[in-house]
Amino acid sequence: MKIGEAIKQESFSDLYIQTEINVLYTAGWISNWNHKFYKQYDISQQQYNVLRILRGQHPKSAMLSLISERMIDKMSNATRLVEKLRLKNLVNRKTNPHNRRCVNISITQKGLDLLKEIDNQMNIVTQKYKTLTEEEAILLNDLLDKMRGNEEEDI
Repeated sequence: MKIGEAIKQESFSDLYIQTEINVLYTAGWISNWNHKFYKQYDISQQQYNVLRILRGQHPKSAMLSLISERMIDKMSNATRLVEKLRLKNLVNRKTNPHNRRCVNISITQKGLDLLKEIDNQMNIVTQKYKTLTEEEAILLNDLLDKMRGNEEEDI
């Protein structure tokens, strides 16, 4: 469906405004879809992101700063996410014996098992992208990378 149809707007004052609205609308659409998918596992998309980061570090632990810098959603509160995962026994938190100000965070076997279960269903998540050919997916990735340019730029 075209963006104008989706938001019931016949025209846009500028092509780049239309592009902005289309990207934001699509990001929201993907986020809402993912929210429903991860909800069945009693985790959020951000919690899933933390678990994947920790699985990548496994069997080593990670500090909160590493998790924060690798998060997809830079506005996520990594401390709160880790605590919620700890309460679900999906991660462990241990004070670093060499530096008591640092906390080592690691994924538990239960967390690894949950990720394996989600991995087995990941084709459901990626199905929405398979409306694109491989060439289109490569082009979309290239265009999104180009659009972000230097991510360090600020407003």
